[in-house]
Amino acid sequence: MDKEKTKKGWEVAQELEKEKQTIAERFAPEWRHIRAALGGVFVFFLVFLAGIWLAGNPFEATVRIQSDWVLASGLEGNQWTIIWSVVALAAFFEFMDASAGMGFGTALTPILLVMGFDPKQIVPVVMIQQGVAGLVGAFLHSEFENVEWKFSPMSETVKLWIIIGVTGCIAVSMSIIGIYKFFPVDKIWIKLYVAILLLMMGVVSLWSAKKDRPYKPGKMFGFAFLAGFNKGVGGGGYGPVVTVGGLISGVPVKSMLAVTAICEGTVSTFAIIVWLALLTSGVEIDYLMLPSMMLATMFSAVAAPYMTRVFPEKAWKIIVPAYCVFVAALCFYKIGPGIYAKLIGG
Repeated sequence: MDKEKTKKGWEVAQELEKEKQTIAERFAPEWRHIRAALGGVFVFFLVFLAGIWLAGNPFEATVRIQSDWVLASGLEGNQWTIIWSVVALAAFFEFMDASAGMGFGTALTPILLVMGFDPKQIVPVVMIQQGVAGLVGAFLHSEFENVEWKFSPMSETVKLWIIIGVTGCIAVSMSIIGIYKFFPVDKIWIKLYVAILLLMMGVVSLWSAKKDRPYKPGKMFGFAFLAGFNKGVGGGGYGPVVTVGGLISGVPVKSMLAVTAICEGTVSTFAIIVWLALLTSGVEIDYLMLPSMMLATMFSAVAAPYMTRVFPEKAWKIIVPAYCVFVAALCFYKIGPGIYAKLIGG
């Protein structure tokens, strides 16, 4: 009984590695794993169908924004299409995001901007994708034995969800209002700030990867606020800060990946509500990329939590911060020309 009361929510992953000590043993699926995966694919398929409908601009506020990519592709009307380059990019970054806890919005958004898409074609779609993928991913992480969500008595994983999710929603609201209404800042500097932050956190996490840190959940208030601020002002930089912040706070990596998924799903869902509210004030958005995003998500977001189960905890302690450094480097590469142009007065 005492053990049940003190359950933190990450014992299930630790017990699995003790019971099934090899990658091959953990890779062999059980029927409940297959059933959970099929359920996840079904949910993503429903959102894919909704995306097809929304991409046809059924409402007054949904329009085909005349971005550079749209004009170059001759899709100025209301027709929709599967954009295979977006599918390929989104599939890769979603797999890494769902398995390593970061990289979808942070890395994919600047790439799509460079490809010629408009921010209003990107940000709302990314929020929808991350909302659905995060919440479904939290369910799959539980079914694949990476985490346990226990409400009575409340496990530490649920407490972390509440701390990070609520703090993130507050920070997102404050940053959107502060940056875009009262204190406008050029987005290139916001992206530079996010890239520097990711690099610093990735290096610190790599340096301390071999240490088992004491669990200090109070640290997550600061990391959660910082992550929410990042998401509000730049659309990315949420997952890396929450995930690496959790590792620094002493949360085992597999369960922290699950916590990041449910928290990002919560904050992204909240952001979707904010976007829907903006539609009533005359803001127009374009769901052109939603079918492509959900097609990519349909399988990569299901496979990734299973890979988290398969590979050992010690491997993820290196993979997660190393990928954080990679995402930071990719951000520097993408924003470098813009930074140079600003510095020389372009």
